[in-house]
Formats: sequence, C-alpha cells, structure tokens
Amino acid sequence: MNSGQSDERKQILHGRVALVTGAGRGIGRAVAHALAAEGARLIVNDLGCTRDGQGRDPSVADAVVSELEADGFAAVASHHDVTQKAEVTEMVGLSARYGEPIDILVNCAGILKNTSLFDQAEGDFSAMLRTDLVGTLLVTQAVAADLRRARRRGHIVNMTSLSGLLGNVGQVGESAAKAGVYGFTRTAAIELQKYGISVNAVAAIARTRLTEDLPMFEKVRSSLEPEHVAPAVVFLASELSDGISGVVLSVAGGRIATISLTESSGRLKDDADGPWTAAEIAAHFTSIARK
Repeated sequence: MNSGQSDERKQILHGRVALVTGAGRGIGRAVAHALAAEGARLIVNDLGCTRDGQGRDPSVADAVVSELEADGFAAVASHHDVTQKAEVTEMVGLSARYGEPIDILVNCAGILKNTSLFDQAEGDFSAMLRTDLVGTLLVTQAVAADLRRARRRGHIVNMTSLSGLLGNVGQVGESAAKAGVYGFTRTAAIELQKYGISVNAVAAIARTRLTEDLPMFEKVRSSLEPEHVAPAVVFLASELSDGISGVVLSVAGGRIATISLTESSGRLKDDADGPWTAAEIAAHFTSIARK
C-alpha cells in the first residue's frame, strides 16, 4: 500500500485544502509532501525562479505535483508570482478545483542574495522584501479573506529565520525581510484570532538551495534537512496546535524550541526625580539590561 492510500482515520489533515508557496524545492517541497501524507489536498505554488528571483520555470511546480500524484495524492500546480496581487488572486482561486476554500496556508516563497551591509544593492534589498515580506502579506490577505467570508477556521504558517530574529553577517537583506515576517506574524495572529485563524511562524535551519553555500553547512550532510522542518509545519497546520497562535518554532535537525522577544526587568526612576539623563542611563545600564 503506498502512502497515498494510508488509513484516512490516521490522517490529521484529511480533506483539508493546503496552499504552499515556494513548494518546488527545499523546505516548501518537503512541507507539501508532509501535508499530503496527512490527507491534505495541495496547491503547489512555485514561480520557478533562480534563488535570487530571476526568471520563471513552470516545470519546478509541475514536478512536485507529478511526485504527489504518483503517490496517489491530490495536487494542482500554481506558477503564480506571490508579489503580484492579480496573480495571487488567481492562485487562491485554484481552491475551486476542490470545491472548498483554502484551510491551510504555508508561506515558503523566498529569494536570497547574501550581501554585506556596505555592498547591499537597493534593488536586491527591495526584491527580497518584496518576495519574502510583501508576498507573505498578499497571500495571507487573500486566504484569510476567503476564510472569513466562509466563516471557516484556518491555519497559516510563515517562514521567518534566525537571521531575521538574531541577525547574521552578510545577510542584511534576508535579516530585514524575515524580521518583517516575524512582526507581521505577531500582528496577524492578533487580528485574525477572532475569526478562528491561527498564524504562527517557523525559523528553520536546513540545507537548501538558498542556504547550502553558508559556512555552517560545509560539514553538515544529513542532520539539517528540509524533512526535519516539515513535521513542525504539519503540527502548526493541524488541530493539534489549536490554541497556539503568534508563536515562532525554531527547528534545527532534531532540536525544536520556541523563540520570543523578551524585555529585561528594567529599572524605574521615580517621577519626582525627573526624566532619566544619559549619564544616569550609562551608570545604571547593567541593572537596566538585567533579565
């Protein structure tokens, strides 16, 4: 019995419609396969561009659809550009093939051109923001609007990164874009909660087309693969995560954790003593910054 014919009672996403952007390679492809294995019907989106966002190749999404169909899963290809609102509308409209709106959205589409701060070209910087951040906004808006109209619950999972949360040398564009995805996730989680739509994020360390030339992967061969990330996305896309929203899961091989921004305990100055002076902040900075 192949994986597409497994017992439906064990499939936690049976009957759901899932859209995965950037699903042609890497984490997106692994996520598409994992969602399908749990019973979801897939819309596989990938523009088929180079890793820095150039060109189009429809065969990239088509190949993943062929893989899924060969395993007995339901899948349809999307070659739409997530940065173009009209194309996003067409892409989300593909859910009509299944007769139901999209229940699960995984925003994986992203491009990368690693550059240091002084060498960062404005055009490349804008392109990363456009794909990673604006693309996440446009697709989320379209899917969430359909769910709100249909009065259906849903799950949205966005891809941020450790460089976006912690910073990393030579990744100023990636850091800015993915930090924006984090802030977007937090606010979307708050605004969509009343509609029963959860919004979470995953910060993954995995060897993909976008990351394989980073120094950290020189000696890593099999412990940090996209397949390690996919189960975390399945969890956040399913009822197993009900009640969880606005959370970032960090996934690196077999290690999984949550990441959150924290505020130090701080130090209070009495109002009667007037505002802090710069000299006072310097004198008390250790206690101000103490966690």
